[in-house]
Amino acid sequence: MDVIEKNLNYFIENHKEIYEAYESYGHKLHEEGGPLDEKTRWLIKIAISASCQYEFALRTHIRKAHRCGCTREEIEHAILLVAPSGGFPKMMQALLVMRDELENL
Repeated sequence: MDVIEKNLNYFIENHKEIYEAYESYGHKLHEEGGPLDEKTRWLIKIAISASCQYEFALRTHIRKAHRCGCTREEIEHAILLVAPSGGFPKMMQALLVMRDELENL
């Protein structure tokens, strides 16, 4: 179990009701919030996490995108699209995270 999962398990054990409410909100928003297909939703979440430089979210979103059928090329494209608006250094950092995540799956 990696550090992300350990931290999530800690939060669930110590704040179960808050986690359940947050999880329900996130699920509803992701599944019922609009017309975008699942792959597109995960790719957007990857780009947002990369642009915000939120590594734990980026790692989680890459894993979930990969599980739902996003290819490495699609994930990489979402990350590359961060450079013009979010900045080249943020894109490069996200590229490192992606390479690490996909090599460990």
